Amino acid sequence: MFTVLITIILILAVLLILVILGQNSKGGAGAAFGGSASQIMGVTRTGNVLEKATWVLAISILVLSLASSAFYTTSQPNQFSSPNIESAKQQVVAPAFGEPQNALPAVETPVEGDTTGN
Repeated sequence: MFTVLITIILILAVLLILVILGQNSKGGAGAAFGGSASQIMGVTRTGNVLEKATWVLAISILVLSLASSAFYTTSQPNQFSSPNIESAKQQVVAPAFGEPQNALPAVETPVEGDTTGN
Protein backbone atom coordinates (compact mmCIF):
# COMPACT_ATOMS: atom_id res chain seq x y z
CA MET A 1 0.00 0.00 0.00
CA PHE A 2 2.90 2.31 0.81
CA THR A 3 4.38 1.80 -2.66
CA VAL A 4 1.04 2.55 -4.32
CA LEU A 5 0.68 5.81 -2.38
CA ILE A 6 4.22 6.90 -3.21
CA THR A 7 3.59 6.16 -6.91
CA ILE A 8 0.40 8.24 -6.87
CA ILE A 9 2.23 11.07 -5.08
CA LEU A 10 4.97 11.08 -7.73
CA ILE A 11 2.43 11.17 -10.57
CA LEU A 12 0.56 14.04 -8.91
CA ALA A 13 3.83 15.91 -8.36
CA VAL A 14 4.67 15.70 -12.07
CA LEU A 15 1.15 16.88 -12.94
CA LEU A 16 1.52 19.76 -10.48
CA ILE A 17 4.76 20.82 -12.16
CA LEU A 18 3.08 20.76 -15.57
CA VAL A 19 0.07 22.73 -14.33
CA ILE A 20 2.28 25.38 -12.75
CA LEU A 21 4.35 25.72 -15.91
CA GLY A 22 1.16 26.07 -17.97
CA GLN A 23 -0.17 29.02 -15.99
CA ASN A 24 0.00 32.58 -17.26
CA SER A 25 2.35 34.85 -15.42
CA LYS A 26 0.78 37.55 -13.30
CA GLY A 27 3.55 40.08 -13.67
CA GLY A 28 6.52 40.18 -11.35
CA ALA A 29 9.89 39.14 -12.70
CA GLY A 30 8.32 37.39 -15.71
CA ALA A 31 6.98 40.67 -17.07
CA ALA A 32 10.48 42.08 -17.34
CA PHE A 33 11.48 39.26 -19.71
CA GLY A 34 8.62 39.52 -22.17
CA GLY A 35 5.76 38.24 -20.06
CA SER A 36 3.50 41.07 -21.18
CA ALA A 37 2.99 39.49 -24.61
CA SER A 38 1.38 36.43 -23.06
CA GLN A 39 -1.06 38.64 -21.15
CA ILE A 40 -2.34 40.19 -24.37
CA MET A 41 -2.94 36.87 -26.14
CA GLY A 42 -3.73 34.77 -23.07
CA VAL A 43 -7.20 33.67 -22.08
CA THR A 44 -8.27 34.56 -18.54
CA ARG A 45 -10.72 31.64 -18.29
CA THR A 46 -8.01 28.96 -18.38
CA GLY A 47 -6.16 30.75 -15.59
CA ASN A 48 -8.97 29.96 -13.15
CA VAL A 49 -9.01 26.28 -14.09
CA LEU A 50 -5.24 25.95 -13.79
CA GLU A 51 -5.22 27.81 -10.47
CA LYS A 52 -7.88 25.50 -9.05
CA ALA A 53 -6.02 22.47 -10.38
CA THR A 54 -2.86 23.71 -8.64
CA TRP A 55 -4.65 23.91 -5.30
CA VAL A 56 -6.33 20.51 -5.74
CA LEU A 57 -3.07 18.80 -6.68
CA ALA A 58 -1.11 20.46 -3.87
CA ILE A 59 -3.67 19.54 -1.22
CA SER A 60 -3.98 15.97 -2.52
CA ILE A 61 -0.19 15.54 -2.39
CA LEU A 62 -0.20 16.81 1.19
CA VAL A 63 -3.02 14.47 2.26
CA LEU A 64 -1.48 11.44 0.54
CA SER A 65 1.92 12.18 2.08
CA LEU A 66 0.40 12.23 5.54
CA ALA A 67 -1.59 9.07 4.81
CA SER A 68 1.51 7.24 3.56
CA SER A 69 3.17 7.64 6.95
CA ALA A 70 0.48 5.38 8.44
CA PHE A 71 1.46 2.56 6.06
CA TYR A 72 5.22 2.89 6.42
CA THR A 73 6.71 -0.04 8.32
CA THR A 74 10.30 -0.97 8.97
CA SER A 75 11.32 -4.58 8.59
CA GLN A 76 14.16 -4.34 11.10
CA PRO A 77 14.28 -2.43 14.36
CA ASN A 78 17.94 -1.61 13.69
CA GLN A 79 18.38 -0.59 10.06
CA PHE A 80 22.18 -0.54 10.23
CA SER A 81 23.11 -4.21 10.17
CA SER A 82 26.54 -5.37 9.15
CA PRO A 83 28.76 -8.37 9.87
CA ASN A 84 31.43 -5.97 11.12
CA ILE A 85 29.04 -4.48 13.66
CA GLU A 86 28.04 -7.94 14.85
CA SER A 87 31.66 -9.04 15.31
CA ALA A 88 32.47 -5.77 17.11
CA LYS A 89 29.64 -6.44 19.56
CA GLN A 90 31.13 -9.86 20.36
CA GLN A 91 34.59 -8.52 21.13
CA VAL A 92 35.07 -7.28 24.65
CA VAL A 93 37.89 -4.87 25.34
CA ALA A 94 38.65 -4.51 29.03
CA PRO A 95 40.95 -1.73 30.22
CA ALA A 96 44.12 -2.83 31.99
CA PHE A 97 44.43 -1.18 35.40
CA GLY A 98 47.58 -3.09 36.43
CA GLU A 99 51.08 -1.70 36.30
CA PRO A 100 51.59 1.42 34.21
CA GLN A 101 53.01 0.80 30.79
CA ASN A 102 56.06 2.69 29.60
CA ALA A 103 55.60 4.56 26.33
CA LEU A 104 59.33 4.48 25.60
CA PRO A 105 60.76 1.63 23.53
CA ALA A 106 62.33 -1.21 25.44
CA VAL A 107 66.13 -1.26 25.72
CA GLU A 108 67.62 -4.65 25.09
CA THR A 109 70.45 -5.74 27.38
CA PRO A 110 72.86 -8.29 25.99
CA VAL A 111 72.70 -11.64 27.66
CA GLU A 112 75.85 -13.74 28.23
CA GLY A 113 76.11 -16.49 25.70
CA ASP A 114 74.07 -14.58 23.12
CA THR A 115 75.19 -15.61 19.63
CA THR A 116 73.03 -13.23 17.62
CA GLY A 117 75.73 -10.55 17.56
CA ASN A 118 73.98 -7.82 19.55
